[in-house]
Amino acid sequence: MDMRPLKQFLALADTLHFGRASELCHVSPSTLSRTIRQLEQNLEVPLFERDNRHVTLTPQGLLFQDYARDTLAQWEVLRHSLSRHADELAGEISIYCSVTASYSFLYDLLSDFRLRHPRIELKLHTGDPAESMSRVLDGEEDMAITPRPRSVPGPLAFKSLTRSPLVFIAPAAQADWIPGTPESPSATQWQNVPMILSEAGLSREYSDTWFKALGVVPRIYAQVAGHEAIVSMVGLGFGIGVVPKIVLDNSPLVERVRVLPVKPELPHYDVGLCVLNRRLRSPLIQALWDEVVER
Repeated sequence: MDMRPLKQFLALADTLHFGRASELCHVSPSTLSRTIRQLEQNLEVPLFERDNRHVTLTPQGLLFQDYARDTLAQWEVLRHSLSRHADELAGEISIYCSVTASYSFLYDLLSDFRLRHPRIELKLHTGDPAESMSRVLDGEEDMAITPRPRSVPGPLAFKSLTRSPLVFIAPAAQADWIPGTPESPSATQWQNVPMILSEAGLSREYSDTWFKALGVVPRIYAQVAGHEAIVSMVGLGFGIGVVPKIVLDNSPLVERVRVLPVKPELPHYDVGLCVLNRRLRSPLIQALWDEVVER
């Protein structure tokens, strides 16, 4: 059976861009366009609304997206169970994580796994950790390295890899807006401090809670996607930021910033691997999941 049309459809559904989707699938844009037209002709419904500038999924396309993901997952399980080499796993696993997580966890997580399962291809996508859990829930990724939320969504399984403090960081150089006694914060000290915070995610939630308890509306200098960029902007002297210490420890700019001994301390960041429970029916996903020793 040829599953390429479903894979090409999903690539376009995820990117909503014919050029990027065709590159991901290693086909020409015209080939991708022809595949989509054939699917729409077979289904007798439009899957995408498209013009010269935009591509969007139709309601029928959203339904077909769920079908395509489920079909490919079931095909993977069936193909493995029917294989003469069922003891040798083969296929693809996609993993989403931040840049820091890619070199903090992936080597230890995957080095032995790759030796045991050489026919499994690992597709790595990096980006803002605030998006990681939603990408797994939406079926865009098989797994993600992500901070544990205050409440883990029911469809997800989560295994902890490490814990890291959330810390306030300031430029190494002195500035008159840096609080002089961060260990005993006051509203007066912090009300005019330029803050560089994540756009969303757990670190932003904890930061907002801290400022609310202090009785201050933070003065936001910038909202950034990704903690690595916060370290860069703080190092340049634009303000004070909040990042997991593991990001700071692995940053090439660690010497350009300093940790403020702020009290009360922010909660720790629990970083782990998450996956949809139903995806654990896949022998590939289960094999990698079993590899993880929860800490």
